[in-house]
Amino acid sequence: MNESDALERRRRGIYLLPNAFTLAALFAGFYAIVQAMNSQFEVAAIAIFVAMVLDGMDGRVARLTNTQSAFGEQFDSLSDMVSFGVAPALVMYVWVLNTLGRWGWLAAFIYVSCAALRLARFNTNIAVVDKRFFQGLPSPSAAALVAGLVWLAADNRLPINEAWLPIVAFIVTVYAGLTMVSNAPFYSGKSFTVGRSVPFWVILVMVLVFVFVSSNPPIVLFGLFVIYGVSGWALMVWRWQRARRLQRARREGPPPAAGL
Repeated sequence: MNESDALERRRRGIYLLPNAFTLAALFAGFYAIVQAMNSQFEVAAIAIFVAMVLDGMDGRVARLTNTQSAFGEQFDSLSDMVSFGVAPALVMYVWVLNTLGRWGWLAAFIYVSCAALRLARFNTNIAVVDKRFFQGLPSPSAAALVAGLVWLAADNRLPINEAWLPIVAFIVTVYAGLTMVSNAPFYSGKSFTVGRSVPFWVILVMVLVFVFVSSNPPIVLFGLFVIYGVSGWALMVWRWQRARRLQRARREGPPPAAGL
């Protein structure tokens, strides 16, 4: 058996460790749906964030242990569809969108369909896009926007009969869905490798981040993902303005040399 055959057989294999993390993320997404049906919305939102953590670990574990496989890629994509596509939309709908009637379930469907389109585009463009940036808001971050609003409202005991709350939920859900299928570039963080040595101050910053998040997780996490959710549009505008300046500079040509 030559090296290429061995590599292909390895890619077709099924490995326990990374797929166990994927299965745990899938369970967390399913658990969020069940808890939303039981009106435990804070628990449901936390379960989606747990699924995010587990989803972020499976790929890194596979790369660190050199156990990537085609099966794992497909399994991860299907798990993401449940945990970050169906679960957030259903949690949001059962929580407050159902008070909007048809507009509520339409917003939830927009989110689910955009999540499916986002994952399909990601799987087909994985070899041709810039690995430093995601094309569109990644589905876990979109789920964090939706689940973060639910967690924030449930933690602060906001009554769902407030007239403005369903409108805000509708806007956040539709925005998260449409941003997933946009062309806005969002920083991926894939240039950061776990095995690379880092300065001491990086560890100190990580400690401060953990302290900051633990001070009030619902507010801090929702705020951080709101910032990330608009960062792609800000970067897109900055790139557009820079391209316009370069085109203007090319049209005007180099400045004339100063006479002696």
